[in-house]
Amino acid sequence: MAPPLLRLDAIRLTFGGTPLLDDVTLSVAPGEKIALVGRNGSGKSTLLKIAAGLVEPQDGEVFRHPAVTVRYLPQAPDFEGFSTVEAYVEAGLGPADDPYRAAYLIESLGLEAGADPQRLSGGEARRAALARVLAPEPDILLLDEPTNHLDLSTIEWLEDELSRTTSAAVVISHDRRFLETVTRATVWLDRGAARRLDKGFAHFEAWRDTLLEEEEREQHKLGRQIVREEHWLRYGVTARRKRNMRRLGELTTLRERFRSHHGAEGAAKLVASDAADSGKLVIEAKAIAKRFEGPAVVDNFSIRIQRGDRIGLVGPNGAGKTTLLKMLIGDLAPDSGTVRLGVNLEIATLDQRRDALDPDETLAHFLTDGRGETVSVNGEERHVVSYMKDFLFKPEQARTPVQELSGGEKARLILARLLARPANLLVLDEPTNDLDMETLDLLQELVAGFPGTVILVSHDRDFLDRTVTSTIAPEGSGRWVDYAGGYTDMLAQRGSARFSLRAADKKGGTKSESSPTSPAVRSQPARQPARKLSYKQKFALETLPGKIDQAESEIEKLEVRLADPEFYVRDPEGFARIAAKLDGKKAELAAMEEEWLELEMLRETVEQG
Repeated sequence: MAPPLLRLDAIRLTFGGTPLLDDVTLSVAPGEKIALVGRNGSGKSTLLKIAAGLVEPQDGEVFRHPAVTVRYLPQAPDFEGFSTVEAYVEAGLGPADDPYRAAYLIESLGLEAGADPQRLSGGEARRAALARVLAPEPDILLLDEPTNHLDLSTIEWLEDELSRTTSAAVVISHDRRFLETVTRATVWLDRGAARRLDKGFAHFEAWRDTLLEEEEREQHKLGRQIVREEHWLRYGVTARRKRNMRRLGELTTLRERFRSHHGAEGAAKLVASDAADSGKLVIEAKAIAKRFEGPAVVDNFSIRIQRGDRIGLVGPNGAGKTTLLKMLIGDLAPDSGTVRLGVNLEIATLDQRRDALDPDETLAHFLTDGRGETVSVNGEERHVVSYMKDFLFKPEQARTPVQELSGGEKARLILARLLARPANLLVLDEPTNDLDMETLDLLQELVAGFPGTVILVSHDRDFLDRTVTSTIAPEGSGRWVDYAGGYTDMLAQRGSARFSLRAADKKGGTKSESSPTSPAVRSQPARQPARKLSYKQKFALETLPGKIDQAESEIEKLEVRLADPEFYVRDPEGFARIAAKLDGKKAELAAMEEEWLELEMLRETVEQG
């Protein structure tokens, strides 16, 4: 194996209390692509800054090969002192670098060379920062959340660029699909220590779970050993004093090991507050259109969203996702067409800009809206500190100003307030930004199991595949199409392997080659089956048989009660209620059986190619 270009040995860093990094080692060989993963606050960004030479560790050694060039992508780029995007990108070049590569990257990433970098949107700023670090083709790339604020087309372009480059890369990202595509090794930062897997991120979660299970078994064995030693000291046959003192010392050591062990960090508890059911029809849009200046952003779009639907909106930045979303929920009036909202709607909205956060407000004040020390969740009053713990905040953070939180902590705080409010329609605009993977898992479960309706905008392909039942995507010239299934299902129905709509398409200049000719209504899987079952379809196939058995059991019990000849005489109203309930259960059973049959037929079709 080639000698490392960069090596961190026995790195230690603490800000008081438990060390953030404790005896951490990281080695980067030529051309290696490494995923750096761990919970929010585990020290990933700090370790990357140490590797880049921006932070000095308190202990340990940092070795960089003298001839190696290193470029670091921060989460928040600094444009101070640069009048144009071109000047900012070219500042990343060295004396021997190709000056034309900067121009190539600016064009490839859809940037304007003469634009003022201080006036760029979040996605444009991210692309400019990427162009700056990629332009010199360095030996080592250190990338902190490179996909944040990028649209799907740019994420896929970056995947190709990193796969082709000979540069080594250490990448921090919450985007599972991106890490699976790019990386070939994984370093896990956990409780101050680093563990390495010489396989890409696709193998990480199974490996991590195995390690945690082994650790739990070892801790259990240690506890049993302590019990045996304590029993020997109390009741064992008295041996030589020297031997007794030795075993007493060993017991003290065992107890210290047991007490000093810090188990894996707990998981956040994401539970949405229930609201009364909305009507069966949640949103009906007919031929809606919207334009601001130039071509239409949305043109002649129609859709019916029913209770229980989970809709994903995808597309390039600037394509009009947020505009379409606002029209659907009634926050923005269409230029033409109509939008009708269903009855009993309780809407909870997560804004991607985190506009609700006041940097000087404390966590407790934000969660309670300044009304005392309690939060109402599902009709139950809970102390704000107890509720904060569900979202992995420490009690001492209750009086912490919002401005002192990390990006991931701010995202969890917004979710905490959103989920405390009763809702039957969740509207989530980029909900995955800055969340660690464990919290993402829980958010996926929440969205997939939410009894109401969900509309979400996301660039996270894995998240979309695991949660949504249909995906709305732009096809150029203001035309939007609603596809059945998640992101991968949408690509299969478009007949493409990538989401290839570029800037010219979204501005109305051209139409995507893979654009289907069907009208802008929901595509039916029976007409164009997906190449594989979506996450939701697989989940339904696995769970429906159990639900069907349960429904049949409940129907049998209800029929037994109605068979009692004295029931109607004793309680006519009760008899009517049970009869109505029985009719409802039979209708539910019929619907579940029909759904299972359709999915089973779809599964057989997929397996037969």
